[in-house]
Amino acid sequence: MTANSSSLRSRSMELLMAYQQNPSVSIRNRLVQLNAGLVRKIAHRVSHQCAEPYEDLEQIGYLGLIRAIERFNPSQGCAFSSFAVPYIRGEMLHFLRDRGSALKVPRRWQDLQKEGQRVRIQLTKDLGRNPNEREVADALGISLAEWHEVRVAVKNRLPLSLDATVQQVDSTITLGETLPDINYQAIQRLEEDRQQLQRALNQLEDKTRAAVEFVFFNELSRKEVAERIGVSPMTVTRRIQRGLEQMMTFLQVQALQTDAQS
Repeated sequence: MTANSSSLRSRSMELLMAYQQNPSVSIRNRLVQLNAGLVRKIAHRVSHQCAEPYEDLEQIGYLGLIRAIERFNPSQGCAFSSFAVPYIRGEMLHFLRDRGSALKVPRRWQDLQKEGQRVRIQLTKDLGRNPNEREVADALGISLAEWHEVRVAVKNRLPLSLDATVQQVDSTITLGETLPDINYQAIQRLEEDRQQLQRALNQLEDKTRAAVEFVFFNELSRKEVAERIGVSPMTVTRRIQRGLEQMMTFLQVQALQTDAQS
């Protein structure tokens, strides 16, 4: 890893931690900029396996990146890129399914692959040996780079092992690790709910938050809470009612923002 990539990774983690503590659009936008290369890399790969424009896939990929930023927990100890890949690729696949576009090799490349097989057989006869890839590309009248892309795209249509590796910016993960795990997703949703609840609590005034936590988390009576925070039991009841209303408003706003990004 170069010093520059190490610095970018460190900066990205600092921003992710700052975003978890105090979510803001400005921090999120900076994280999107820092991780844009990951979106472009995945969009480039997917674009070679479907008929949709690269630019459309890239824009959809940013939605997945934003989802990953919203849900990433730095304390879990995994690399952000490993966490983000399933979200980014998942958004692209959802987009392709919604558009009715199956992952496929463009027709031109399918034709080139078939023609390449014929050319390879003919060159083997003419040369008395197996031709190299440049000779096949020259015979097809295309660049060596495009011929490589044709071969990779056709190969990608074959079933892959879940142990196949996917190289990312700061880590290597297997294809299996990019697939959603039902149990993990359930745990992740619970963690997301816990984080949302904590953020809602953090919006409350100190004594109101204390009253809510003592009653619902510590299971204290309102009289016990009143003694702890120095107010009357009736005031505790009013604070709890007001606090729950404020939390509900906060959570509703968060839900609307999440739906808008979906």
